[in-house]
Amino acid sequence: MKKLFSILLSAFLLNSFSHAKAENSDDGSGFNPSFHVGVLAHTYVSIQQNGFGRSSAAASADQWVAGAALYRARIMTEARLSKRDYIFLETELTSPVGTGADKAAGIKILDAQYDHRFCDQLAVSAGKILVSHNRNGLQTAGTLMVNDFTYFQYPYNMSKDDPLQNDLGRDIGVNLSGGAANGKLKYRIGAFSGRRDFEGQQTAPLRTVGRLEYNFMDIDKYSGTNLGEGKTVTLAGGFDTQGTYRAAGGDLYADYPLGRAGSITLNSAFSYISGGNDPDRKYSFASMIPRQNVQLVELGYYFKSCRIQPWVRYEKQDINAESNQAGEKNINDFNKLKSTTVFGAGINWFFNGYNTNLKLSYVSMTKGIEEGDAIRQKAYGQIWIQLQLCLF
Repeated sequence: MKKLFSILLSAFLLNSFSHAKAENSDDGSGFNPSFHVGVLAHTYVSIQQNGFGRSSAAASADQWVAGAALYRARIMTEARLSKRDYIFLETELTSPVGTGADKAAGIKILDAQYDHRFCDQLAVSAGKILVSHNRNGLQTAGTLMVNDFTYFQYPYNMSKDDPLQNDLGRDIGVNLSGGAANGKLKYRIGAFSGRRDFEGQQTAPLRTVGRLEYNFMDIDKYSGTNLGEGKTVTLAGGFDTQGTYRAAGGDLYADYPLGRAGSITLNSAFSYISGGNDPDRKYSFASMIPRQNVQLVELGYYFKSCRIQPWVRYEKQDINAESNQAGEKNINDFNKLKSTTVFGAGINWFFNGYNTNLKLSYVSMTKGIEEGDAIRQKAYGQIWIQLQLCLF
């Protein structure tokens, strides 16, 4: 499958150069191909309680652990070969560079995407692409409002060891996109590699992801906040499926002037996710992805005069697994152990917009832990100070 995608991508690249020549000669506009290079870096200092994290837990949260790391260090390149052809490449660290043995982290290719736009209603993208059925999963790291991406809106696509075998939300495939009604109605639908190794199977179906959105005002640029500019109200829904895996949900994003001081930003989403209830199905995710509902709300207010933005955040991964998804564990205990609630608040200083900014946040994560025969809820805290450098 990857070989097929490589052949398709090579064919598109060869075709793009002929388009560049044709457009330059046909319309007389004198289009000049362009090439840009940019960088994105996130470095942070944090103090967090023992047990904080998506997959970690501890009976005692008394100990606070300090740390510092270069969290992201990306080189971004783009080339506009013609009015219709575009290439985007991006690198990333293989792991955060902290104070321990991981100082020697390497570099990997994170994005490798080629786009060809036939018209406003149809564009084709191929390669290693950011994939999601919801808005938060399609945002870029350099334009977030809160301290980082959500934990659970899209929790099974981070690494090759996760059920969907992705790389930080990227998958290999082909995606179609376009718009209508002057760009206010937009769609995305694509076929991707997804999980390739199912136990006892020699083949695997493709993963299919789709999304439809409507922009009631300005066209949504998928920024975490508009920094006090424009009026955006976007309502969308999407789906993601492969084998017995199903994900579907909706999201609402709004950024609107409120009072003379600035603008309010709302980012909200709901997803239903399940790996199916039959572990014996041919392409089953039943033992990997329990049935769950995930809710997200982010709310902030941007003060234009001082470029300060306080924000609050709520997220809940509510596991309500079916009996065939819990293995040998009691279903009620399984749900309590796997469910997690996140509360957070912070303040951003966009002293140079998205190019350079500073974020201070506190996040509390509550999850179930086993104590003897009982399951109890325990909260873990994290204080995070992050500096962003972005030029693109």
